[in-house]
Amino acid sequence: SSTRGKPLGFSQSHAPAAREAARLERDRLDRERQQVAQKSTHGQSQPPSALSQLADEQRDEVNEAFALFDLDKDGLIDYHEFKVALKALGFDLPKPELLDLLTSHGIAPPSYQPPQGSSGQHVVPASRLHLTLNSFQQIASELILARDPRDEILRAFDLFDTEGKGMISLDDLRRVARELGEGLEEEELSAMIEEFDLEGKGGVGRDEFIGICMN
Repeated sequence: SSTRGKPLGFSQSHAPAAREAARLERDRLDRERQQVAQKSTHGQSQPPSALSQLADEQRDEVNEAFALFDLDKDGLIDYHEFKVALKALGFDLPKPELLDLLTSHGIAPPSYQPPQGSSGQHVVPASRLHLTLNSFQQIASELILARDPRDEILRAFDLFDTEGKGMISLDDLRRVARELGEGLEEEELSAMIEEFDLEGKGGVGRDEFIGICMN
């Protein structure tokens, strides 16, 4: 899994890529809101879990991150695997916060042996605790739900702007179109840039892209 977030693509009807990206982002946010609204009206005796409030694509990303970084495939991830799995989902948490999450959600792995001479009340160090898939799903889902929508949009922007130029250029659109197998003509790609390049700098900037996706 990469720094997850699937590329916002081009429509089969060859609609402008930036407009299509904005439409897909709005549709995804609408689906999330509809899922939450539907679950809240089903008379549940308990509030829905954070995982159940995610869109299907987001749930898949959470599960894929756990599976990818559960390196020994024992159904558990340790501190280091937890850190990189969250980073793959776009969360670079500081060590104290990671340890707090392990303390509140983690379990001692079967292989853990308390130090010799320790009492029956021995507390397993947070750095030695592991997470099950269910615990990871809960943590990751809560982080995703709390994320600013602008962060999601900027992650999509970075999928186009892989060189960190601060704008989506014609070359970026050409590369993404090629990767997605879209047969767009050069004139069409140029028209996409011209339509949304409000400042005439030869590309779509971050603020312009955010405006497209938020409106």
